[in-house]
Amino acid sequence: MTATVDGAEVLVGRPSWLATHGVELGGLAERVEALEAAGRTVVAVARAGRPLGVIALGDELRPAAAAAVAALRKAGLVPVLVTGDNQRAAELVAARLGINEVHASVLPEHKAAIVHRYQRHGRVAFVGDGINDAPALMQADVGIAMGAGTDIAIESADITVVGNRLGLILVAREISRRAYRTTRQNVVLAFLFNGIGIPAAATGLVQPVWAMVAMAASVTTIFLNSLWGRPGLFVDAVRSVGRPGGRAAPASTHTAAAEG
Repeated sequence: MTATVDGAEVLVGRPSWLATHGVELGGLAERVEALEAAGRTVVAVARAGRPLGVIALGDELRPAAAAAVAALRKAGLVPVLVTGDNQRAAELVAARLGINEVHASVLPEHKAAIVHRYQRHGRVAFVGDGINDAPALMQADVGIAMGAGTDIAIESADITVVGNRLGLILVAREISRRAYRTTRQNVVLAFLFNGIGIPAAATGLVQPVWAMVAMAASVTTIFLNSLWGRPGLFVDAVRSVGRPGGRAAPASTHTAAAEG
């Protein structure tokens, strides 16, 4: 960031960025090294070409973060940390989370490039909540935004996880997998019933009344398959009849919402 204060140019940014503008940190360099070694992200401040001081920023891990990453690994996913923080801070966080692959000091425009690179080897999901995550969220096969993140991140993502519970990422994944699996099963069932029933009815092998029964059986089978293991959906739908707005009560306490 660059600003003019009382006629003098003020620079605020990474120490390396200030160096490109001719600012020598001098004695502050050792302090920067010590702070970065402790896992802090350092922002330097200079005025009129002279360093004024440094600001050290640090991240506190969410209590459930390590458990969420472990669950992702157990599910067969490979977690990767992509951050704009310095290498030491990123490696410290990654070590505490059990993440082996780290990309640090990444500029916003380069996050999407990293996602694209991983897409050469398989499908990629990207989780973010900031403005600078938007390009990567759009580039990924599945962009996941945290509900407490910025509006642009939510708009750029395919899935929005309501709240900040990282464990809900796996809940959203399971909901998506179950919905996709059920859809494929229903398509197969529909083709089986119609692929056999229509030719049989057209050639006169079955009476019209039995063709009607077969159609009813097809619809019923698909309906029951969709509710398999979750009969509460049907019960809630029936109970909602006659209620204001006709909206059913939620059948699940999961707070994961899929946008697309």
